[in-house]
Amino acid sequence: MNREYHKWYSPRLQRNMELLIFGHAGRAVLFFPTRMARFYDYENWGIVDALQQKINGGEIQLFCVDSIDAESFYNRWAHPSTRMARHLQYEEYLLNEVLPLMSQKNSSGYFETAGCSMGAYHALNIGLKYPHIFKKIVSMSGRYDLTRQIDNFNDLFDGFHNPEVYFNMPGQYVANLHEEQLLTALRRLTIILAIGQTDPFLYNNREISQQLWDKGISNEFYVWDNYAHRPRYWKKMVQLYL
Repeated sequence: MNREYHKWYSPRLQRNMELLIFGHAGRAVLFFPTRMARFYDYENWGIVDALQQKINGGEIQLFCVDSIDAESFYNRWAHPSTRMARHLQYEEYLLNEVLPLMSQKNSSGYFETAGCSMGAYHALNIGLKYPHIFKKIVSMSGRYDLTRQIDNFNDLFDGFHNPEVYFNMPGQYVANLHEEQLLTALRRLTIILAIGQTDPFLYNNREISQQLWDKGISNEFYVWDNYAHRPRYWKKMVQLYL
């Protein structure tokens, strides 16, 4: 399996950023890590190995990016507006630094985005915001409105709202999408949502799936047995959905 490690100083984030690439060809997958996790965790958890046949066969190429969640959404010392501003800098890093690398390394013209847990949020949000870039979204075990208190999972903005927060919460903005050109682009996407039956985010997933359907945006919604918010389940999910 082709494996490449990349590290460079990001001018948009003002810090070094790292990522791993697995594979040599096929659909290019921007793969987001779980909550405050690292770019190497999917490899360590065996999730990359679970995709070995597809990777070696040239079906997919994984671009496992790093997380800065501890500096953005989970930075409790920063004002909520600052947390969101940091996230938007991360988005600029992805769009202007990672995607050009993906284009350089992959000539398929097929970009998709995927992630587990908090990575599922990142995958869905960036995919819905930029449907002219991505063709497929795979979001596993995610929640899609980080301003909601769900069981023991807190509102990550402490009750704060502004336009930047709103336009980065799929659970809020999807229901209010009206621009026909954007909706047409979104309707071309392949969108897959997967969640465990006892996962506290189950209702949130049902809700976002229905909101997408209400806008004529088709999506596949899968409910797995039990909690399914663990690497051993994600190994199976990626084999089916990526």
